Amino acid sequence: MAREKIKIKKIDNLTARQVTFSKRRRGLFKKAEELSVLCDAEVALIIFSATGKLFEFASSSMKDKLGRYNLHSNKLDQPSLELQSLIYNRQMRGEDLQGLNIDELQQLEKLLELGLTRVLETKGERIMNEISSLETKEENKLLKEKLVSFFKGKRLALVDSEIATQEEGMSSQSVNNVYSCSSGPPLEDDSSDTSLKLGLPFS
Repeated sequence: MAREKIKIKKIDNLTARQVTFSKRRRGLFKKAEELSVLCDAEVALIIFSATGKLFEFASSSMKDKLGRYNLHSNKLDQPSLELQSLIYNRQMRGEDLQGLNIDELQQLEKLLELGLTRVLETKGERIMNEISSLETKEENKLLKEKLVSFFKGKRLALVDSEIATQEEGMSSQSVNNVYSCSSGPPLEDDSSDTSLKLGLPFS
């Protein structure tokens, strides 16, 4: 048969209450010491009796324990930077706004308006830069086409000049050849032979 649970309530008898306090306090300190030794834990207990008397136990310096506790409790009171960043980002998206008052909502509204203005300005600058870049590319393309056309025309003119020079040289050479052919060795004059023959004595 299961034992009935004893209801925990305040002990009305003052003497019995003091005795129970002393026994339970010693038992609690003993358990704290065992926890410290067995588990290599840092334990600190502070107890005030009904009369205001202080009782304490610490596995090492109580002052160090209280210092660590205060430091840790301050960190718990302040959300971590990661959590703060998460909350801020959610509020910037219009989420988790129930806990904000009017002033905080107005401040958030100003931040959103300022952020939107910066986004629009940055977007406008990007668009203008892209337009300028496209115009520069188009200008460079047109300039390249002009340069190609210019040098192509120069090349054709140079080729025509060389052909004309070659044709002129060939024409001069042809004229010289014709002149050379027309001014060949002179024909022998039969009269010379006749005069010579006339000078010989007759046989």
